[in-house]
Amino acid sequence: MRINTIFFDLDETLYPASSGLWAVIGERINTYLHERMGIPADETQALRERFFREYGTTLRGLQVNFKVNTDDYLAFVHDVPLDHYLRPDPELRKIISALPARKFIFTNSDRAHAGRVLEVLGLQGIFDGILDVHTLAPYCKPMRESFEMALQAAGSPDWQDCALLDDQARITQAARSLGMYTVLVGKPLTDGKADAALDKWADLPALLEARI
Repeated sequence: MRINTIFFDLDETLYPASSGLWAVIGERINTYLHERMGIPADETQALRERFFREYGTTLRGLQVNFKVNTDDYLAFVHDVPLDHYLRPDPELRKIISALPARKFIFTNSDRAHAGRVLEVLGLQGIFDGILDVHTLAPYCKPMRESFEMALQAAGSPDWQDCALLDDQARITQAARSLGMYTVLVGKPLTDGKADAALDKWADLPALLEARI
């Protein structure tokens, strides 16, 4: 097996969960549900959790069950001062840039948010493309269709020639079932959920060395 295409998740994969950024975005999602969708404040968190389980993302649940303006939702929930939570990561840029494979951001968020995150982290310009919520519409990770659309957008490599790095075990598990080599980022390995776990980015080249 020779990996020639690597898909990187964005949020809480390219930066640690300890940054606090995703918690703030989560608060803005709750605010949107209450203020824009009219959902009682004490019901927003439970609704988010249900949509996450059933549809993969809150947005996908809103699209199925409510009339939601997708662009308005994404602009609202991502309206966060990223530089309060993230810092440039020159070492990560060096590691990813050196990988001899095509590299794509593969995210359930949108291109605008991904671009801002990459800019703040200092990772702009090192990926071959951003596969976002609009690329995957009407699907999202971990739906099989989202992976099929991502591969098509990346030039249709074989499943066995691809790697996926993500912080959610349900997503690495779905990708692994399709034949991709999967790396769970920032969390301990759970049986059957991924091929490997990554705690320090410096270890990534060694994980992929035999496969690239």
